[in-house]
Amino acid sequence: MLKKERYQQFVAHFSAKQPDAETELHYNNPFQLLVAVILSAQCTDKRINQITPALFQRFQNAKALAEVTPDIVFDYIRSVSYPNNKAKHLVGMANMLLHEFKNEVPSDIDQLQKMPGVGRKTANVIASVIYNAPAMAVDTHVFRVANRIGLTTGKTPLAVEKDLVKYLPQETIHVAHHWLILHGRYVCVARSPKCSICEITAICKYYEKLNRPAKILSEVL
Repeated sequence: MLKKERYQQFVAHFSAKQPDAETELHYNNPFQLLVAVILSAQCTDKRINQITPALFQRFQNAKALAEVTPDIVFDYIRSVSYPNNKAKHLVGMANMLLHEFKNEVPSDIDQLQKMPGVGRKTANVIASVIYNAPAMAVDTHVFRVANRIGLTTGKTPLAVEKDLVKYLPQETIHVAHHWLILHGRYVCVARSPKCSICEITAICKYYEKLNRPAKILSEVL
């Protein structure tokens, strides 16, 4: 199967099955999403959604967050991964958002990455989710699933990002990010992918390789 055809069938399937796929992080505005995504680094969305209600109630905007020390923020996020660093990042982000960006979450990837705790992946999430920009955030799910299916052979997150942005229709990039994440989270899981319930095995290189020996053996017999 040609790469172009694989991409076409991938987009056709998920456009029909999950046309409105979106992040599972809970948020009500761009500021809250930015906070949630910073916290979600190397942590599950489920855990983040458990701690953000109290956090957002206490810090309803960047001003409130910028006025406290990281020690205070730590008490609200102690159950996430790397809470000390993330508490510092959140306070630093709030100060920069308030004073440098006039309390408006920027849409530009480079501008977003100026803020503490915001790397390329986080910046791409914000740009795609809030602004529907054709930005592809590559986390562990996206990296694994895109390689397994055969959408890319990229060895680094940036290489995978470039391939996906190059070959996906521009208008689907922001939602394709969620297609890949959700497929990786619930079907194409890391250790034991659930190929028996997967609906895209016909275009999956991993599935083809997994079943090739059995197919050859059956033909010989």
